Amino acid sequence: MLKLGYKASAEQFGPTELLQFSRLAEQSGFDSVFISDHFQPWKHKGGHAPFSLAWLGAIGALTSRITIGTSVLTPTFRYHPSVVAQAFATLGVMFPGRIVLGVGTGESLNEVPSTGVAWPDFKERFARLREAVTLMRRLWTEERVTFEGQYYRTKDATIYDRPAIAVPIYIAAAGALIAKYAGRMGDGLICTSGKAGELYAETILPKVLEGREAGSRAPDYIRMMEVKVSFDTDMKRAQEDTRNWAVLALTPEEKTSVHSPEEMERLAAGLSAERAASRWIVSTDPDEHVERIGYYVDLGFGHLVFHAPGPDQDRFIRLYAERILPRLRRRFGGPDETPKVA
Repeated sequence: MLKLGYKASAEQFGPTELLQFSRLAEQSGFDSVFISDHFQPWKHKGGHAPFSLAWLGAIGALTSRITIGTSVLTPTFRYHPSVVAQAFATLGVMFPGRIVLGVGTGESLNEVPSTGVAWPDFKERFARLREAVTLMRRLWTEERVTFEGQYYRTKDATIYDRPAIAVPIYIAAAGALIAKYAGRMGDGLICTSGKAGELYAETILPKVLEGREAGSRAPDYIRMMEVKVSFDTDMKRAQEDTRNWAVLALTPEEKTSVHSPEEMERLAAGLSAERAASRWIVSTDPDEHVERIGYYVDLGFGHLVFHAPGPDQDRFIRLYAERILPRLRRRFGGPDETPKVA
């Protein structure tokens, strides 16, 4: 059954606003809310960067039904993996069956300013992620963990409050190497939309399958897609809203090593309107919009998390709940009525 979520944009809004939007999302029939985990936002002027771990505790207490998690957190520089394991174990105890830990290899924007670390190459970042995932899982399942890794160490470490329902780890992948690892060691995959179709169909998904065939740990594997959507009744408004997130049109080569929000803002400002909108499904027609989203469902993504770029998130949530979510559920499977909040 298709799962439909809302992306809480922590780079664009403050924590209290995000709580209000996310409560409305649950009330309006969304199945999940995922928050980004930034120390610094993509732009300096008007940017935000609330602390995701504190925020997850608050939204868990304010809601009763939705799945909540990070998309994505980097458990390798700002955070020691043992601290991440403790935090998500606590969340899992408080909100059983509702928590997801989404992880990735990170970006200089968040890790360099907060720690002063010299930003390493991909090989080291990937090695750190693998070691962190291994350590976190050991801390969730073993009584006393003494860990001697290349990057992380623990001595007789115990997490005393552990959830009865294990916290799943979804791994973000944008290339072949991590995709194979995500299939083998993750409980799920996280991708973002708007890239070349060949990347998903010919690289990421086949490599995930290859990893799963090599010995996946997850019988019910989740493929999650963060879908960039700008839907409105006014096409001009829908197009202009994407300007807020022009930075997403920058390539990984252009942005991964940039650690300054001012520089990131400058790079995004130099993009054309067409390129700024290139990552987004921009539409005013519900049927056409659903058709374009269906591309990702047909690829095999069963959990879609919708990221809207505009300043009026209440408007987006209500419009989407009224015109898009029911169409998606009728076409691809799901309840015809809005799920009830307990």
